Amino acid sequence: MARKFFVGGNWKCNGTTEEVKKIVTTLNEAEVPSEDVVEVVVSPPFVFLPFVKSLLRSDFHVAAQNCWVRKGGAFTGEVSAEMLVNLGIPWVILGHSERRALLNESNEFVGDKVAYALSQGLKVIACIGETLEQRESGSTMAVVAAQTKAIAEKVTNWDNVVLAYEPVWAIGTGKVATPAQAQEVHCELRNWVHDNVGAEVAAKVRIIYGGSVNGANCKELAGQPDVDGFLVGGASLKPEFVDIIKSATVKKN
Repeated sequence: MARKFFVGGNWKCNGTTEEVKKIVTTLNEAEVPSEDVVEVVVSPPFVFLPFVKSLLRSDFHVAAQNCWVRKGGAFTGEVSAEMLVNLGIPWVILGHSERRALLNESNEFVGDKVAYALSQGLKVIACIGETLEQRESGSTMAVVAAQTKAIAEKVTNWDNVVLAYEPVWAIGTGKVATPAQAQEVHCELRNWVHDNVGAEVAAKVRIIYGGSVNGANCKELAGQPDVDGFLVGGASLKPEFVDIIKSATVKKN
């Protein structure tokens, strides 16, 4: 069974009402491959979620950039999975490297978050990836495997999980993993899932790449056999995000 190409746009902590309206208008007017070719999800900041959802074309979906690790309550400043479900937000990004680094979210904490979000009916884009020091010391696979293991230990059904491999050294730096580097990690990651979770999950789970993806490099990256799409940062705020969505057609050729 072919894995449907997935393109996520992580807007991070950016946007005003006017800017958001402009981005959504660009997306709504874009001619892109149909839903059976590519799944498109955009992730605005919490405050814009209902606004974007109300304006966005029906074949694109929205994701939150985070949610709390368990049921809501006395957790000031947090947003619970239940609230996202209540608002009809289908997806959430969890374990992004910025949260792992800046807010000290551990592998275990991210694993718990993923499991709880899934239990409430959300679909999850679970992020993993190594730092430059880790890559240079040759521990990329050990790091990525440990991050994935913490998720795999808590998750029984992988149908609603997309794994996003984002080498931290490539995020927002303009440095991109070469298509060969991306394919190597994606392939090893799929092998890890095969050996530790199961053959069926390994064949089905989508592993997407994130880290300075743009209109110029997306086609070559999309051509790699184990790259099933992208999680796009800065470029998702620009018209070139449409070109990145269109790179899904590479898989059909």
